[in-house]
Amino acid sequence: MKKICVTGANGFIGKALCEALILSGNSVRGFVRHLNQNVNSGSIEHISVGDISSNIIWKDQLHGYDCIVHCAGKAHVMNKKNELEVYHLVNTEGTKRLAEQAVEAGVKRLVFLSSVKVNGESTGNTGNTKIFTNNDRPDPKDAYSISKLEAENTLWEIASKTDLEVVVLRLPLVYGYGVKGNLERLMKLIYFGIPLPFSLIKNKRSLIGIDNLVDLLMKCIEHPDAKGKTFLVSDCEDLSTPDLLRYISSAIGGSVRLFPFPITLLKFFGFVIKKSPEIDRLIGSLQIDCCYTKKILDWTPPVSVQEGIKRMVKGK
Repeated sequence: MKKICVTGANGFIGKALCEALILSGNSVRGFVRHLNQNVNSGSIEHISVGDISSNIIWKDQLHGYDCIVHCAGKAHVMNKKNELEVYHLVNTEGTKRLAEQAVEAGVKRLVFLSSVKVNGESTGNTGNTKIFTNNDRPDPKDAYSISKLEAENTLWEIASKTDLEVVVLRLPLVYGYGVKGNLERLMKLIYFGIPLPFSLIKNKRSLIGIDNLVDLLMKCIEHPDAKGKTFLVSDCEDLSTPDLLRYISSAIGGSVRLFPFPITLLKFFGFVIKKSPEIDRLIGSLQIDCCYTKKILDWTPPVSVQEGIKRMVKGK
């Protein structure tokens, strides 16, 4: 039995990981922003730490624990004027503070959830064969991904001077039951039978289902060869946007209604309604080569994309 700390323990990823760790017989301490009715204590000890920043005193809560999985972070900032400052404070300085105090507390390993956006925003549109790999030079484009890269670099610096074992995972879009954002909105549109203008899209995107991600995180906690490495992760089965929508509609029990609409006009309307990033993700490609991850960790995604999407729609 290992003793594991999970930050962001009440989030989409953290909650699923905590449940899996408990089922595997581990002792789990979950850090959350606030204790409320949505935090089911059960076998997990939840501790409120407020907003992640450089001011949290972690050390006393980390003594005796083997590993930290750092899921917490800032993904969305409402005030664009201060976004760089906020992302840096939470994602970079907050992570640095956690790692430094983990060293003081004698924690052996820290698994950090980063983002594939550290590699770049996309791998191009139709006809571009580029795929993100572990050997790529980082190319973050926005404040969020810059803060994640800064956090990674800070962790490697701390690891180089201490005995802390660092493992970094760069994640694409994570899907599963309870997912929010674009996927939740798309599921609602499909459920109500609303026709969607996406039949001309010919992209490819790497995703990872929550069950596959949790399985991989369990590997990263235990595997001796995980230390000191950065892993790009996915289901290893890329989908076009139309394919994704068809999988969702099949799980719902219907058929999605797609019609052709010029890609250039989709981009234009995205610009007009200030939703360009969302439209770009729907029409653009982002592919990940996960061969290195599979080889080093001797890992195969246990759940197929089709089954993962079915679970996302229907729950377990």
